[in-house]
Amino acid sequence: MPIEEDKVREALKQVIDPELFVNVVDLGLIYDVKIAEADEGKSNVDVEMTMTSPACPAGPQLLAQSKMAVGALEGVGAVDVRLVMDPPWTPDRMTEDGRDQLGIF
Repeated sequence: MPIEEDKVREALKQVIDPELFVNVVDLGLIYDVKIAEADEGKSNVDVEMTMTSPACPAGPQLLAQSKMAVGALEGVGAVDVRLVMDPPWTPDRMTEDGRDQLGIF
C-alpha cells in the first residue's frame, strides 16, 4: 500500500526556511507530490517545489532537507525533489498558519 500524501506533507513541515522561519508546506513552496508503488512494498515519492524567489540562497539547502525528510519516512523508497519555477511563487500560496506566523492577515 503506497504511503499517503498527507504523511509526506507532514514530513515536509520539518523543513524550515532559514530566512522566514516558516516550514516549506505552510509557505506554499510544495507544488505537487506524486507517489508510486515500488518494489518490496515501498513507495517512490516525487516532489515538485519552488522557492520564494529564483535567487533564493537557501534553495539547495531546502531541496536537500526536503529529500532527507521524505526519505526518512517508513515505507519510502526513492525520493526525487525537483525545483520548479513555473508558476512563480506568490504569497497567495501560503496556508493560513504560514500567514499567521509571518503576521500577514
